[in-house]
Amino acid sequence: MKRTFSQTTKTEIPAGLWTKCKKCEQIIFQKELDENLKVCPKCGAYFRLTPQERIDLLCDKKSFKELDNDLKPSDPLKFPNYAKKAQSVHGSEAIVYGQGAIGTYKVVLAVMNFDFMGGSMGSVVGEKIARAAEVCVKKKIPLIIVSASGGARMQEGIISLMQMAKTSAALAMLSEKKLPYISILTDPTTGGVTASFAMLGDIIIAEPKALICFAGPRVIEQTIRQKLPDGFQLSEFLMEHGMVDIIAERKNLKATLISVLEFFKK
Repeated sequence: MKRTFSQTTKTEIPAGLWTKCKKCEQIIFQKELDENLKVCPKCGAYFRLTPQERIDLLCDKKSFKELDNDLKPSDPLKFPNYAKKAQSVHGSEAIVYGQGAIGTYKVVLAVMNFDFMGGSMGSVVGEKIARAAEVCVKKKIPLIIVSASGGARMQEGIISLMQMAKTSAALAMLSEKKLPYISILTDPTTGGVTASFAMLGDIIIAEPKALICFAGPRVIEQTIRQKLPDGFQLSEFLMEHGMVDIIAERKNLKATLISVLEFFKK
């Protein structure tokens, strides 16, 4: 008996087995992508990492101890649905920080969480960075911040913008104590984060092809009514113009950090 189309059985494919690359649009086996540190094996495009994935990549195994994970944002402007949204999105806030070890060097590591409202900087982000700097001063160890942000959080208004000054002042305290601050820029690092702590590192490291800017290229093109050059505001462009010190592939990032920490120790 000939089987008709209506008689065929449909095989259910479990969710999460495959991922589509947004750059080359190729379908990638999720396990292969994870093993390649979430870098597309077809075209080399970088996928974003979660804070835990970033911590696992950089810190020695089981060395990281998170601090102040109970801080929650306030709602000073009573912005519509802000409080509810802040409680429902992934993670406790747009940054995670704690003390850990990288190649036997004790450090304070802060990692921004783009999944939390686009990694936007509000009062909690500023407070955590200030507290991270205070831990560094107390224990006389370096600070490392991994940035990934869409900028300041508009739902907190001027309080959000005040964090630019607050974080800059905290980093100035580290500079006075001659303690290193290493800034790692990932895609994207934009807005008020770029205009404050992200670009204040003693050493600034960027991942390849990361968008690093204050205003994005589309906004600039609409303002000046001119076409921007290829690669404008990507990490390679910034390095060429002296705003980034090192571009490190993800697989080499920990080794690069160890070399930088050794340099500061000497």
